[in-house]
Amino acid sequence: MSDFLASIYYDRWILHALILLPLAGAVPVLLGDARSARKMALFVTSLELLLSLGLWWVFDPSNGGMQMVSSAPWIPHWGISYRVGIDGISLFMVLLTTVMMPLSVLASWRQITQRERAFYALMLTLTTGLVGVFIALDLFVFYVFFEVMLIPMYFIIGIWGGANRLYAAIKFFIYTMAGSLLMLVAIVVMAFRIGQATGTLSFSYEHLLANAGTLGTAAPWLFAAFALAFAIKVPIFPLHTWLPDAHVEAPTAGSVLLAAVMLKIGTYGFLRFAVPFFPQVAFSPAVTRLMVVLAVVGIIYGALVAMVQPDIKKLVAYSSVSHLGFVMLGIWGATIISVQGAMMVMISHGISTGALFLLIGMIYERRHTRMIDAYGGIARVVPIFSLVLTVVALSSIGLPGLNGFVGEFLVLLGSFGTYPWATGIATTGVIFAAAYLLWALQRMIYNPLDNPENERLTDLTRRELAVLLPLLAGIVWLGLFPGPVLRRMEPAVRRYVEVVQPGAASKTARLGTSPGAPESRP
Repeated sequence: MSDFLASIYYDRWILHALILLPLAGAVPVLLGDARSARKMALFVTSLELLLSLGLWWVFDPSNGGMQMVSSAPWIPHWGISYRVGIDGISLFMVLLTTVMMPLSVLASWRQITQRERAFYALMLTLTTGLVGVFIALDLFVFYVFFEVMLIPMYFIIGIWGGANRLYAAIKFFIYTMAGSLLMLVAIVVMAFRIGQATGTLSFSYEHLLANAGTLGTAAPWLFAAFALAFAIKVPIFPLHTWLPDAHVEAPTAGSVLLAAVMLKIGTYGFLRFAVPFFPQVAFSPAVTRLMVVLAVVGIIYGALVAMVQPDIKKLVAYSSVSHLGFVMLGIWGATIISVQGAMMVMISHGISTGALFLLIGMIYERRHTRMIDAYGGIARVVPIFSLVLTVVALSSIGLPGLNGFVGEFLVLLGSFGTYPWATGIATTGVIFAAAYLLWALQRMIYNPLDNPENERLTDLTRRELAVLLPLLAGIVWLGLFPGPVLRRMEPAVRRYVEVVQPGAASKTARLGTSPGAPESRP
């Protein structure tokens, strides 16, 4: 496979194709008829997935730097260029995006019945924005893709959402736009101050990273702007209030993409920009205490609030706040193990929570309610749905052998030596996750079948199984064989740790504790 991909110069054009293909596909979707719109969208997103799979073979797992880098001048007078590349951190975010997109389109097959052309065109535009965010190596270009991603989701929620869709869409837009404008100011100030210090005005990621030490007293303010923008996107407690509304009101595809991919932009932003640019600020005692406390509070708070939700969709939304708290704890743990764990939580959360929202959407199409108390005993009439829901819920809980366990275990293992008390408290979040998800399962599918409306439910169709089976395969594969994924991200994670905590990576290597090292067998 590698030889074939090399023969067609795959590494030279693939990143550009992943950005341009969905944007080009949006044109015939808009110009065609409503009946063909979803077929064209499914074809384009499936082709996008097929093309992206080659990254697994072309990517060099021994190289911790950026790969497949290409650049072209865009606005040379301001030092702005179209520059893209990929490393072991962004690789899996791109693959997660390309996997979830065709599944989201297929899940919308029967749900979206109005303005179909506009919906699928927005989905394709959203794909371009998401992929661009993860591979942009020019900060101005990153900001452009960040905004390109925001606008389609605003319309997807505001037009095809639930009864309070406008409120949720506007709240989502205001929160995200406020953070992104602060980030834009920080990007411009950072580029110009470094330009004054070095004599070269450039928005290149590598140039800014190499010279971020010249920012002096501006560094804390610039870090605050970046951190706030990404904290809103994660979202970190107490900036999370837009998330439950957006999830509950969004159509199924919107909820899936919000949970599976868009929330990861916040944690990716911390890993790629905020922490590496300003490690002295990020790991100063005051900021460290704040971020670790907020991460632990988010883990516990999200789990406790999820436990009392009567709406299953809102329960899963609050569970995201809890799970992403583990990611933030792993990032600030700043060891190879904890950061790899944070990455694994990001990937696993995308798969498991995406699958949960898909299942909720499927049962909602049949019963038109998301209230947990409206169900009960449905395992008797929809056994396949109930089996899949149980497996996905167990993966979200972190059952050993399924994907959720690997990331959370590595985060706790890697962070314990640095923050033992915080890590100990965070561990209770796993117990709370079991409580709220198992209790919800009991009330939905294992209690007596005492509601006559539930007796007429139909089980999963072949189309719905086609949507869920790839996610189930990912849940089992990452739970049993995480080694290939850990090995591909390990050099990039090691490089990141060396930047933010010099000497930490070599110390870990001497101890032989890196789960991605070739000699280990995860």
